[in-house]
Amino acid sequence: MKRITAVLMAVLMITGLTACGEADPDKARESIQVIAMDTPMVFTAYGEKSTHAVYMAEDEARRLDALLSRTDENSVIYQLNHADGLGITVGEEVCGLIEAAEAYSQATGGAFDISIAPVVSAWGFTTDRYRVPDEAELAELLTHVGSEHITTAEDAAALDPGTQIDLGGIAKGYASDRVAAIFRENNVPRGKAELGGNILVMGDKPDGTPWRVGVQDPAKPDEEAYAAILTLEDAFIVTSGSYQRYFEENGKRYHHIIDPATGHPADSGLTSVTVVADSAEGNGTMCDALSTALFVMGEERALDFWRSGTYDFELVLVTEDGRVVVTDGLKDILTEVEESGYTYEIVS
Repeated sequence: MKRITAVLMAVLMITGLTACGEADPDKARESIQVIAMDTPMVFTAYGEKSTHAVYMAEDEARRLDALLSRTDENSVIYQLNHADGLGITVGEEVCGLIEAAEAYSQATGGAFDISIAPVVSAWGFTTDRYRVPDEAELAELLTHVGSEHITTAEDAAALDPGTQIDLGGIAKGYASDRVAAIFRENNVPRGKAELGGNILVMGDKPDGTPWRVGVQDPAKPDEEAYAAILTLEDAFIVTSGSYQRYFEENGKRYHHIIDPATGHPADSGLTSVTVVADSAEGNGTMCDALSTALFVMGEERALDFWRSGTYDFELVLVTEDGRVVVTDGLKDILTEVEESGYTYEIVS
């Protein structure tokens, strides 16, 4: 796709000029908008190497798209899924990502599971040909779901017959980690990357204030409406929500976050989960996986998992009954949105 230089729509950006009107190398700015991984992405960087950095970020997003796509016949994941149970060489990078996904699956008691792929397809979320599968079909597909059906060794992987994987729940998080590394390599003093519901902010804004990142109001998915606003520096913020992709049949809504235990869209009492962590290497991947897993878990289990300290992160949970539940590590950087109609709770 043709590269497009884009100016971000005002909310969180300012121009890079000094008071004297002269260009400040530290505030030189480049922003591009691309589509990769079936997602609109915006990469914005400041600094002398800002242009180089954002185009490197685009190239990396496209490389990962080609590598990790489940539907591209040339991708490693497609080839693995169609290897009829035979092991194939997937490369050290992909093998490491599969192993990371398996670690998150084990840590969350299976709430995150990349082998849910055939079940997701049965609901039509892979092809956009939506349908409600019957219980017998789901029961058969679920026999192929679980970490025990995936084997990795060095740069190779194998799947049991009937098992397929989809890295869609972790790939954009991994991509955001790679963008963060590219920004650091290019000495980007400040920047922002938006990969759908995955956001990276580096440093502060040029005026010295933190970035303001809105948590989308799940009740108003087509509007610029927020359930909360966070002020952040050097952080990953990832949101998974039932409003992001769904279909309706016979008056009932079915969303794309499937519970691996049931094969049905997760009925957890939540409408969105936002996971926040610092911009340390690997945290983008972690936030992506956990946002899905904790949505499946529901409020009580998600908070118990947070309190366990297994991983270092904070949470914003939006519930079906109109509450925004915020872990106390975010209490000083979260702004309530009065007109949203939500009630706010800080938990520790």
